[in-house]
Amino acid sequence: MENTPDRVILVHRDRYLVRHDVEELYCVLAGNLRYRDEFPVVGDEVEITVNPYGDSLIRTILPRRTVFCRPDRGGHADGFVKTMQVQPLVANMDYVFIITSLNQDFSLSRIARYAAMATAGGAIPVAILTKADVCPDAEAMEAKVSALSEGLEAVSVSSYTGFGLERLKKYLMPGTTIALLGSSGAGKSTLINTLAGREVMRTSEIREEDAKGRHTTTHREMIDLNGVYLIDTPGLRELGMIDAETGLADTFSDIAELITRCAFSDCRHQTEPGCAVRQALQDGTLSPERWEMYSRLEQENNWSKTKKNEKMMKIAMWQREYSRAGIIHR
Repeated sequence: MENTPDRVILVHRDRYLVRHDVEELYCVLAGNLRYRDEFPVVGDEVEITVNPYGDSLIRTILPRRTVFCRPDRGGHADGFVKTMQVQPLVANMDYVFIITSLNQDFSLSRIARYAAMATAGGAIPVAILTKADVCPDAEAMEAKVSALSEGLEAVSVSSYTGFGLERLKKYLMPGTTIALLGSSGAGKSTLINTLAGREVMRTSEIREEDAKGRHTTTHREMIDLNGVYLIDTPGLRELGMIDAETGLADTFSDIAELITRCAFSDCRHQTEPGCAVRQALQDGTLSPERWEMYSRLEQENNWSKTKKNEKMMKIAMWQREYSRAGIIHR
């Protein structure tokens, strides 16, 4: 029988809880990983050296099949960005459940953003629309979300009434890893508790005045539900775009196809002749709202890419100066 890889199931600052066979062992990082700034995330497969007398040692982080990332801004705001790097949040998941509640915090743009980043990382996005019991027409909302992308399925559910939960069974197959991502108060922990049939994650009420939740989940954790691995995550106040060219093209495949039909490869879709995008906007085959959503996400992704390249260039120049001075940085 093939051994199950050791996997990181919980991260506590500089200590990692790893599932090793039937045990759960606390581990620390080997020095070479720290030196290279390589840090595991929940879902990572690792190689460890077991220490029966204390913390075990993570020697290697194995290559990730899939990963969900976000921009890691070193400044306090977009106008004061010191660094721009890609920050992995979770790894080796088969599906990303984009948890969105059907209340006044609902946002199509946010769902598209998550779907693009999930696809860019190699996972399959699924929009889970929670709190269907408080929505007058959950099916209509499903249709709106499904229209965002051919590769995006939307499922409306209610953890309170059980509505729609049977439609999730096809994803909940043993050996499958699912990351639950979304805003605070969207119902990630509640859904996990409902699927488990018991309280495995702490939950709290949302604020009635704006339907936004508190950060009940304060860390990422992988839960084993009869061989199905669910990764609960803290709510993200915002999700930036970075390295998402493939994800955007897949999520907005209709727009990506239109762009290939423009007369010029560097078409800005403004005043250029032979622009297929402007033609589609004029004849109604592409809605202005959808084009605006795509444009906004693409511009943000390009901005992040520029900042990331600037950061890498600064690092390279900094290393060259140290090399010229004969200084080896440790």
